[in-house]
Amino acid sequence: MGMNKNTILGWATFIMIIMGLLLIGLGVYRYADVAGWGFSAVGVGFFAIAWVFSSLKGRV
Repeated sequence: MGMNKNTILGWATFIMIIMGLLLIGLGVYRYADVAGWGFSAVGVGFFAIAWVFSSLKGRV
């Protein structure tokens, strides 16, 4: 199975979305204090980076 640039960006987008959901879930359910805000903010940042990866797919 050959992986080209678009396939790698697709996998990177998928992994970033999973990590973003995991971090937001940790922020909401595990750390209900001030640290939860940080975890959730980083999770939203992962979503933003995943959006950039997704938009680059097909252009690189």
